[in-house]
Amino acid sequence: MTKLWWCALLSYKSFQISAFCLIITFSLSFNCLAEYNLATRKEENLFFSTASEVKLGRSLARKVEQRFEFSQDPRLQERVDKIGQKLILVCERKDITYSFTVLEDEKVNAFALPGGYIYVNTALVKKADSDDEIAAVLAHEMGHIVARHSIKRLQAALGYSLISILTLVATKDARFKRGTDLAFSQIMLGYSREDELLADQLSVKYLEKSGYNPEAVISFLNKLKQIEKEAPLKPLVAGYARTHPYLPQRIAAVKEQVYGKMDFNDYINRSNTDR
Repeated sequence: MTKLWWCALLSYKSFQISAFCLIITFSLSFNCLAEYNLATRKEENLFFSTASEVKLGRSLARKVEQRFEFSQDPRLQERVDKIGQKLILVCERKDITYSFTVLEDEKVNAFALPGGYIYVNTALVKKADSDDEIAAVLAHEMGHIVARHSIKRLQAALGYSLISILTLVATKDARFKRGTDLAFSQIMLGYSREDELLADQLSVKYLEKSGYNPEAVISFLNKLKQIEKEAPLKPLVAGYARTHPYLPQRIAAVKEQVYGKMDFNDYINRSNTDR
């Protein structure tokens, strides 16, 4: 009798687990949004709508407000915003509102959050020799947003449930604070090689369409390459090189896109991306 009772109990538990898995699978499938991404030129499955992505970005933007100091130079902010507004007109994604914010920081760095938030440090703006190079950086970050690289990275790393909490924008739930910390850390870790190459490709395209010189993408990447070499001596300026790696390969790929050819060293670097 006892043996039969245990068998019945185990069968019931197995049924519960199977039912739970089925509900989760159905829930994710129901919430999965298949759409064609003009940047990646692929149909992609996302668990979050544009509205949810914007809410997520707003939650993470609050984290930026807590961690960083905004630049108090209105002319610098106006310069960056003016460049960004020109780029908005030529990008593929118009379903969100973009913002461009200058942060007072000595690291040469820039980053983007889901939903249209783009940040650039004062040190990076000062490192740029022209509006074209600033446009190259902003267009690259915009490319990440258009391709939804951050949301796809967070979706894979954090899962549906945690990101759903982050779309609440404001809550006293301890999971919300831990979630925003984790999500922000994931973004600041940097992107994959494929994501960086695509963002560079989009950057060149956006610069060409908006009237900026696409060669600025190459010139600024070369600046970052030099910064990377000097990083052991100047750790404060290593930010962008750390969060945007694969510089030799990226330079080779952009040269091929801009000039239609590359030299031998570029060819070697580009070949390494295929291994």
